[in-house]
Amino acid sequence: MIRPALAALILAPALAGWPAGLSARAATVYVASQQGAQVTRIEAGAVAGHAAVAGAPAAVAAGGGLVFLSHPDGHAVTVADAATGTVLRRLPYRGQAFGLAASPDGKTLFVADWSGNRVDRLSAADGTVEASAETGRDPAHIVLDRAGRLFVADRESHRVSVFDTARMTRLATIPVGTAPFALALSPDERRLYVGNVRSNDLTVIDTEALEALATVPAGAMPYGIAVSPDGTRIFVTNQHAATVTVLDAGRLVIAATVGVGRYPEGIVIEGGQAYVANWFSDSVSVLDLATLKEVAQLPVAEGPRSLAIAASTGETRR
Repeated sequence: MIRPALAALILAPALAGWPAGLSARAATVYVASQQGAQVTRIEAGAVAGHAAVAGAPAAVAAGGGLVFLSHPDGHAVTVADAATGTVLRRLPYRGQAFGLAASPDGKTLFVADWSGNRVDRLSAADGTVEASAETGRDPAHIVLDRAGRLFVADRESHRVSVFDTARMTRLATIPVGTAPFALALSPDERRLYVGNVRSNDLTVIDTEALEALATVPAGAMPYGIAVSPDGTRIFVTNQHAATVTVLDAGRLVIAATVGVGRYPEGIVIEGGQAYVANWFSDSVSVLDLATLKEVAQLPVAEGPRSLAIAASTGETRR
């Protein structure tokens, strides 16, 4: 669901920049707070800086030393420098920009148009729409693999669409559970995990055969997914339970449940820790992957929803 812009639309139309003396280093986590109209940078498990951004950012992506923020209600995408927080440009967008994916070099941006039922390939330099493809109804999150394929969660069509990004042609549509929203690839990219928010389950897709292998219980309203670096565990946020379920990727059974803040949404994993955006708690939970315990809750601006990770080299890490 896209949250209202509230008063965020009247805020300054540019990032204020990170605090003096702080620069983006390896393993930087970026958090988009929609109602608070802010992006937060987390380094080594601690908040390293905040920056204001206009227009209620919903999703964040990173690539090529850049941070991208989608503004569904503002019909725009903000492009900022990851190291300084300086806004480089604000790209007008013809539709309701929601899900984002960036090429590793940051030159190409893929945008899911929530109300337009399409996905666009944009030039990150000027926002020119280079190509488009029709999706199912209400495309939510999107994921780009190393082979140049784009996976789109078509929420109200209850399927995942797969596109060849060079031609922007559809390769497959794969039925999943009810209302798919979040997507995550395994490290070897042989599996795609899909969180189905209304059927409370997780669909596993074979990315070579482009077919669903299994659908298993995942918790109450699974909204975000991340996979451990070794590919053995799947972490799923449960909005209605204020928990993260940890599934064994081999057996596809729940191995643990970890309490976090209220209404957890996005999740990423970096440096032996998982970071969870708690929308109603205005915080980011930090989970230790070794103990599967919450070790901290970091305060952020109102309504954190999405997270992304970028290395100082500009490489994007999922």
